[in-house]
Amino acid sequence: MASVTHHRFTVDEYEQMIEKGILTENDRIELICGEIVEKMVIGPLHSAVVNRLNRLLTIRLIDSAQISIQNPIVLGDSQPEPDVSLLLPRDDYYATSKPKASDVLLVIEVADTSLIYDREVKLPMYARGGIEELWIINLTEFKIEVYRQPLPSGAYASRTDFARGESLSIAALADIAFEVDSIVGSEKQSN
Repeated sequence: MASVTHHRFTVDEYEQMIEKGILTENDRIELICGEIVEKMVIGPLHSAVVNRLNRLLTIRLIDSAQISIQNPIVLGDSQPEPDVSLLLPRDDYYATSKPKASDVLLVIEVADTSLIYDREVKLPMYARGGIEELWIINLTEFKIEVYRQPLPSGAYASRTDFARGESLSIAALADIAFEVDSIVGSEKQSN
């Protein structure tokens, strides 16, 4: 069996490929742990939840955070494009530099077919990168997995699951509660 060599890319190399047109905005890719990976296809339920989050968060957090939908953040050797990022407000809306972990209040990944990937690949990357809070919207069980207190090992010290009928808050904005049903929908839906 032949061995396969993988070439790892830095964020700078990845950015240069974008600047030179080697990679374009039409390429459904992101840089994860030094590797350029293809993003998963987004189904209608996934899209609906992202749209619902965008509206809900914009209405509730208009003066508290900037909502970023499927845009890059820079984390060490990665430049993921999470479904939703809540960022510290900035006058330039991050036009002069991409957000880093210190700019991020919360990252949200919506997961149906990507649940294992989000837990086993993205979660450790976010923890190692210093993302203080990660929500995985688990659409297979219609719950929200909340991870807090990142560890350098690539894990989070705290995980709390919230089901339909419950409410939750963002740690950095604890005075604002969200109903799980308002995020995942109140009825079971099919893709």
